Amino acid sequence: MPVDFLTPEQESKYGCFCDTPTSEQLAKYFWLDDTDKELIWNRRGEHNQLGFAVQLGTVRFLGTFLSDPTDVPQSVITYMANQLHVDAKSFSHYQNKRSQWDQMREIRSVYGYKNFTDHPAHWRFIRWLYARAWLYNERPSVLFDLATARCIEQKILLPGVSVLTRLVSTVRERAAENIWRKLSCLPDNAQKKQLEKLLQVDQKTKETYLERLSNPPVTISVTGIKNTLIRLQGFRKLQAENWDVSRIPSKRLQQFARHTVAVRSQAIARMPHQRRIAMLVAFAKIYTQSAQDDVIDVLNRYLTDLFAKTYRKEQKERLRTIKDLDKAARQLREACVILLEHTDPSVHPKTAVFEKISEKDLIQAVQIVDSLTYSPNQTLAYSGLLQHYGTIRKFLPLLMEEIELQATPAGLSILQAWNFVKEHGKSNKKRWKNAPLVGLNANWSKVVIDKDSGTVNHRAYTFWMLEQVLEALHRHDLYIVGSEKYGDLRAQLLQGEEWKSIRPSILRSLDWSIDSYESLTPLKEELDITYHQVIENWDTNPAVQIDTFAGKERIVLTPLDKKPEPESLQKLKQQIHTMLPNIDIPQLLLEVNRWTGFMEGFRHISEAKSRINELPISICALLISQACNIGLRPLVQDGVPSLERDRLTWIEQNYFRAETLSEANAKLVDFHSQLHLANMWGGGEIASADGLRFITPVKSVHSGPNPKYFGSGRGVTYYNYTSDQFTGLHGLVIPGTIRDSLYLLQCVLEQNTNLQPKEIMTDTAGYSDIIFGLFGLLGYQFSPRLADISESRLWRFDVNSDYGILNNLSKSRIREEHIHRHWEDMLRVAGSLKLNKINATHLIQALQYNGKPTMLGRAIGELGRLFKTRYLLLYLNDENYRRKILNQLNRGEARHSLARAVFYGKRGELHQSYREGQEDQLGALGLVVNTIVVWNTRYIESALQVLRNRGHIIDNDDISRLSPLGHKHINIVGRYSFIRFCCKVKKNTNLFAKYSYSLSGSE
Repeated sequence: MPVDFLTPEQESKYGCFCDTPTSEQLAKYFWLDDTDKELIWNRRGEHNQLGFAVQLGTVRFLGTFLSDPTDVPQSVITYMANQLHVDAKSFSHYQNKRSQWDQMREIRSVYGYKNFTDHPAHWRFIRWLYARAWLYNERPSVLFDLATARCIEQKILLPGVSVLTRLVSTVRERAAENIWRKLSCLPDNAQKKQLEKLLQVDQKTKETYLERLSNPPVTISVTGIKNTLIRLQGFRKLQAENWDVSRIPSKRLQQFARHTVAVRSQAIARMPHQRRIAMLVAFAKIYTQSAQDDVIDVLNRYLTDLFAKTYRKEQKERLRTIKDLDKAARQLREACVILLEHTDPSVHPKTAVFEKISEKDLIQAVQIVDSLTYSPNQTLAYSGLLQHYGTIRKFLPLLMEEIELQATPAGLSILQAWNFVKEHGKSNKKRWKNAPLVGLNANWSKVVIDKDSGTVNHRAYTFWMLEQVLEALHRHDLYIVGSEKYGDLRAQLLQGEEWKSIRPSILRSLDWSIDSYESLTPLKEELDITYHQVIENWDTNPAVQIDTFAGKERIVLTPLDKKPEPESLQKLKQQIHTMLPNIDIPQLLLEVNRWTGFMEGFRHISEAKSRINELPISICALLISQACNIGLRPLVQDGVPSLERDRLTWIEQNYFRAETLSEANAKLVDFHSQLHLANMWGGGEIASADGLRFITPVKSVHSGPNPKYFGSGRGVTYYNYTSDQFTGLHGLVIPGTIRDSLYLLQCVLEQNTNLQPKEIMTDTAGYSDIIFGLFGLLGYQFSPRLADISESRLWRFDVNSDYGILNNLSKSRIREEHIHRHWEDMLRVAGSLKLNKINATHLIQALQYNGKPTMLGRAIGELGRLFKTRYLLLYLNDENYRRKILNQLNRGEARHSLARAVFYGKRGELHQSYREGQEDQLGALGLVVNTIVVWNTRYIESALQVLRNRGHIIDNDDISRLSPLGHKHINIVGRYSFIRFCCKVKKNTNLFAKYSYSLSGSE
């Protein structure tokens, strides 16, 4: 394992002042309390007093003493001198080496600093370092920085840079070897032979069995379901479910599995035996779980399509027979009219009817209406489904053999139905009389149970059972042991001793009390105050009024008018546009990389140190190929090593994946957030989320239909998260257009940039009380734009409170008792989400499925009604707040317009079959959009400075309405030249030279 992972620049910054400390750093590390001053004032002479203080602050800040204690920034000397009320110039007399060494020893003794090799501190540090290397898959440079911070925190004097780098490398290598050893010991000899066979090449297909098992399904059909089950059988033969990996960090296990799939099988075969087996064990364990999920996903898609197909077919059949239905309906209408108008008591009503319409015709009309009409709640074509029973039986026995379901108490009845079909699938009809019927609704009951004989139609029962099983799996009332997506959510929540030990820190971080009454009281008071503020301002708020519709009062909110652009803003935009230099997209990416180093986030999947030259050029080409949706062909240049196809393909396989894209993006967001102009647009406390739709013309399990966006085809939604500084923080790929709000919390919790927004704004799309409740529990403000507030309900705690004009609109009461009853479970859910113990989307689906919340979901929803009502009142009361939400959502939509312009290839359609490929390509798109944002922001900032230098007076309000999302000056389409740009880099060509101003650090 390499020990030279630090760059020369990083080594030069180790243990010394590389920059002037900020005001925050001065206050944190160089502030002297009374005890410090008392010790310092015992020195003789101002120079010794100041020297002692500077050395004390230095060791606190750097973690070590300097070989030359006087080699410190002037700001440090001045800061210390001001605290001691001495002359800063006296520091120039602090030259006596013996005095300097004596003061070092005294500081070390008085303040408890230890040498790096002193025990037991050294052993504790190594144990901490090993635990970190064992648990987390961090780059050596990251672990080095963490180790440095740990030494400073524990008052361990930093060793030489080579000592610490060697130790970090040794510990990482030892941790990796121990994980490999533990994993390689899990399978027995027979299982190891099975694993080794995965690397053998099938002579027919010319691919290894490992490659065959690695490929997830893409076809939604009976054959596709059978293939996914056969693939699962292949994993079952490896018996990975029997291996206990509970002591292996899950992140390391997933990294090994991902590495095994990403590299060629030949590379795995060349590994040492222990590591090779460990990699294959990780692959088998992780991919067995995902193979189970793939089976359910394909089955769900197939049945959904089948139900929709049969329903559409039956609708067409109904249209074809509409004349028969009309005739029958007219006859029945005529019979009803006769009955209603019949007044002759001497004639029986039946006789009167049959005089006009024969009994035979009337019976036939009733039969026609029965056969051609649905009940109001029926959404399935039951009779059409039964014709496909033979198709279902082609895979059902194998499905029931390979998928082992277990149930929570709420899912026991459905599990009984599953087990009954599994046991009696081929039994005679008599045994089906005993089929469990709990949960059978009225529509299904008409088809499943014969109303005359009471017998059970085994075909209809099977379809009903499959529908119920899939719904229960999404609710997690049924679960599959070992499944990531359909596992037991209860086991993933914090519980037992683990919850008790971590509960105090969770409560502190979320600012909650374990006492529900103590937590709710201030919220109730705040809600009451908000009500009265709205009532007080009602008469002066012209945008809000109450009218009556259908006997009910409702709120009417006047839409916001478009805010006009002042002439000064239009002029400023034009000036900046003419000043921005034209640039090709490769130049832009490489220049932003020189500023930010974001391409350092792309690291080899094996964690080995990259030793290839001109890696940024290759990364740049790959980013363009993915983000512009044009593939590698336009970017390959034969004879140019960094742009040859084989090299680009190799780098794509080994460097491009979700975590490297995320790490590179975090560097961009961090750099951008420190720009002054970005902070004029926003402080990073606000973000918005919205979906960008893409048609997927290729076969894919991970796509869905929506005629509005995808026509007759299928597509995906890239649900992305935009800060108030215009940067993209994170994104998720969603099949089709499933309710965006289900994924919102997952998107918020998974983002790893330095910006941590606390208010999340979205479009109206499907918010719920539970969403409000979970966001509130985690300390976030959920702020959806309300398209129609008239349908919203206001909630209150006290039914006797007088809210004046809002009394009739706020009759609904928040059931506080539900919150108190489930308060600790609600905190446990919040803690589990906070620590990423559980997937937020899966949890929300389990708490409420098809609008039916669980008891815990209901309690969270009651709390959500509190947060929702407070938000609605603020939304009504403040036009500026409504406009702020609108402006932020417009920023997200403007980012989408830029993303569309970048993603121009292949008609803007996403040609990726697998979820991982979709995520990687759209992640690359988000990354490239962020580089454009960073580049534009920095050059706009420089242009503003030039205008000020020329005497222009610029209004800050105009600056706040500028946008870094313009792209007319950026050449995105066309031939891409990298070689010519390499020459410009060497010559330090400044793109802004024609305006006689430059960007510091861009050379």
